[in-house]
This record gives sequence, structure tokens and C-alpha cells, in this order.
Amino acid sequence: MAGLTCFYPDVYLDSTYEIDFEALYREGFRGVIFDIDNTLVPHDAPADARSIALFERLRNIGFESVLLSNNKEPRVKMFNDQIHTHYIFKAGKPGKKGYLRAMELMQTEPATTLFVGDQLFTDVWGAKRAGILTYLVKPICPKEEIQIVLKRRLERIVLFFYRHRRK
Repeated sequence: MAGLTCFYPDVYLDSTYEIDFEALYREGFRGVIFDIDNTLVPHDAPADARSIALFERLRNIGFESVLLSNNKEPRVKMFNDQIHTHYIFKAGKPGKKGYLRAMELMQTEPATTLFVGDQLFTDVWGAKRAGILTYLVKPICPKEEIQIVLKRRLERIVLFFYRHRRK
């Protein structure tokens, strides 16, 4: 199953909100790219108090950030109106172009950038292709569109081998 390793995250956590961004900043990271739906809030939800506080915390630490989403602009802008960061909509993940554009906006490079998302085949794979440290988080809400539900079944297979390899 060596071919699956391109989908393996560097770090796998329960939630975006448990990441120690202060420690990552001390390690030299300066930019964070985020997926939105099921990474920061449930699908199609506006920014909530927790996500607003996170972006304020990131600014206070010294991080630059970008929202990188395959959604259309109205969805991404609606979320961003509350958190006020850079954003890229219709990003074409897992293509590298959006990740490269995000680093350009933040003036970072792969060695100083990390990505946080909830999907292996778009978020993690794309970030790994761009040479960025990847954080996979568990989806916030189990209710998802059918195409994502189908991908989740395949993700479970990849995560089985990922966990087995980590033992």
C-alpha cells in the first residue's frame, strides 16, 4: 500500500482548535492555509465565535493566513467577512496552483507554511504536492453532501493503513 502514502497527513488531530499555533510559530512557521467547511465550521455555516477568536489569535501570534476553498466566492466571502483574512475561492484543490497562490499572498514558502483541512483527497494531497506540512482534522459535522460521503468511505481505507503504519 505504499502508493497511499501521498495521501497521508503529517499530523492527524481531532480538531483545528487543538493545534498549538504558538509552538509552530516558534518552530519558524509563518503562514497557515485553511479549508473552511468541516475544518473551521460545519458545511455552509458562517464564522462562529470560536473561528473568529482563532483568526484573532493567529494575527496576535504573527501568522499570515489564507482560506483556500473549492467553493464559489459567495460562500467563502460570507465566512471571511467575519474573520478578515486572505481568501481564494474555486481553488481547484488538489491542484497545486491554489496553494502556491496562497503562499504568494502570505509571502511564505513551503518550509514556513502549513495547511489545515478535513479531506485527504483534496486538502492533504494538494498541500503535500505543494510541499507544505499537512494537518488533517476530523470533520466537525457528520452531515455532508453525497460526493463527500463517498470520498469519506475511501478515506477510511487510507486512514486504516495510515494508522497501522504509525504503530
